[in-house]
Amino acid sequence: MPPIHAIILFAHGSRDPLWRAPIEAVAQRIRAQQPNLPVACAYLELCEPDLPTATAQLIAQCDHTTPTLRLFPLFLGIGKHAREDLPRLVAQLRAQYPQATFELMDTAGSDARVTDLLAQMALEN
Repeated sequence: MPPIHAIILFAHGSRDPLWRAPIEAVAQRIRAQQPNLPVACAYLELCEPDLPTATAQLIAQCDHTTPTLRLFPLFLGIGKHAREDLPRLVAQLRAQYPQATFELMDTAGSDARVTDLLAQMALEN
């Protein structure tokens, strides 16, 4: 697997600016752990930046001629956005940036570690 040159955290979006705080907190944690790894948040709708804008910004930051971008959908469920909308957007990005590799991860909620952590949190006093 090629090294990752940038990460995009992808979420639904909301008009409420406070909604983005947890998404941006994940980005801050990544930056703290990997200061040289560009990371951006992108949203499907209702707030900025959208996925094409965030991708263009990250590719401009990358000093690699063939960058690999990891897209991590921060969705708990695997609904229409994760099954249909996001793969369609990624296909468009692949066509627009043929020199780049896009690694589309499974949704956050499909990872057993997230399920275990949520269960643990619910059981704590």
